[in-house]
Amino acid sequence: MGWIEEKMKSTQIRQTLYQAISLGMVIASALMIWKGLICITGSESPIVVVLSGSMEPGFKRGDILFLYMNKDPIRAGEIVVFNDVHEQHGSKEADILTKGDANDMDDRILYTSSQRWLQQKYIMGRAVGFLPYVGWVTIIMTDKPIIKYILLSALGLLVITSKEQGQA
Repeated sequence: MGWIEEKMKSTQIRQTLYQAISLGMVIASALMIWKGLICITGSESPIVVVLSGSMEPGFKRGDILFLYMNKDPIRAGEIVVFNDVHEQHGSKEADILTKGDANDMDDRILYTSSQRWLQQKYIMGRAVGFLPYVGWVTIIMTDKPIIKYILLSALGLLVITSKEQGQA
């Protein structure tokens, strides 16, 4: 009986290691894809979710935007996504003012209190494509964290309990 128990214990350890390595490979693959997108698009955040209705009617809350950034100057009418702004005196860059299509006023209220304009370095990218409504998953998980924890727990449980194909 001792030999069989040792063999079963060895198999369980092997399965646990296999599952841990598989999970690590999934995480590493996702990070590599994200970093690859950053390199290809030139944007620090190549995929973003529209969190408010300020971009309507072009984009609705919950849409996913694909961003691309290059050195070309920002032109009037381009759809851009920007980062939080911190004031910098003496900059020689072109000044940019943003406004959501659905907003009556410009976006200066989103800038820091003393900031009146954006410089191009604060622009994360230009919108080059979108997927409607797919970003609602992110919005729901942010608004209701318990859903995020349930989903992550279910995925973790699925990885832990899954068996390699060909095993009984």
